[in-house]
Amino acid sequence: MRIVAGRGFAVLFLMLAGMPAVAETDPKLETILASDPVFKPQRLTLTEIPSPTGPAVALLNGKDLSDWDIWLGYRDPSITYVNKSEKPIGARPGGDPMFTALMLDGEPALRVDGATWGSIVHKGVFGNYHLRLEYKWTGKRHAPRLNLPENNGLLYHSFGADGSVYGTWMPAVEFEIMFGSTGMVVPVGTMVKPVTDAGRDRSLINPQRRFMVGGRAVTVEQPAWNVEAATDAERPVGQWNVLDLYVLGDKAIHVVNGVPVMELRDLSVLNEDGSRTALTKGRIQFQSEGAETLFRRATLTPIDRLPRIIVR
Repeated sequence: MRIVAGRGFAVLFLMLAGMPAVAETDPKLETILASDPVFKPQRLTLTEIPSPTGPAVALLNGKDLSDWDIWLGYRDPSITYVNKSEKPIGARPGGDPMFTALMLDGEPALRVDGATWGSIVHKGVFGNYHLRLEYKWTGKRHAPRLNLPENNGLLYHSFGADGSVYGTWMPAVEFEIMFGSTGMVVPVGTMVKPVTDAGRDRSLINPQRRFMVGGRAVTVEQPAWNVEAATDAERPVGQWNVLDLYVLGDKAIHVVNGVPVMELRDLSVLNEDGSRTALTKGRIQFQSEGAETLFRRATLTPIDRLPRIIVR
């Protein structure tokens, strides 16, 4: 079963397989989508912002990456979804040029190169927090995504073995960071099961689902492998963007430049016996996925309640 980590990866997979980038909806997926209401644009606002219940934790120090673990996938990223035999590069305890700590304009920052796909995972295990960070694209892209949107990802509640998803990432819930789709939700790993509310937006590639308050409650899983952000609130390439991730228990809210674009609940892990375990905490993981990305001002503060999304 194919699990991808961003809308651009779906396009990439189809290209690698020699298929058109936008495929017709297959009968199984069409049956799943048949009950989805038509997506209607909404003006969403975040209110009742929670106050921190404890001291903030700065995730970047600008000097080193001693608080992080690095794992790299395959030397040729184009085989990530079709590889049958090659082993990933694996753990990089001595560091790697794909991830660099630096001071940028006098502030601690992280540079993600993107040429080799992989992840940098914070050693801490976190739950019930507000994570705020800033990122921007430099405009530098690498094969096999030279002609695809800039792509990265904030993976939260990460757990399990390094590289256990496609030899490259740790299982997690993804706050997608991809140009045009930032805020989208993607389960990274077949066992991760987020729930959200969606409407059908036929302007999208499959699975044509977009977050909509009051939409149909859906579990995000194959073959309907993602739900797009409610709106594109991202700034142009080269400008800084502000992301806010609020998580409390098995619930989460994604915010892009002050605009709420995704609300999730019932985050869970599917066990081998078919039961589910609530996913309420985990490690924080940044991806390297083909585009040079700069991160700064990554700060985590504890909270005891979530903000509220309202429709204006």
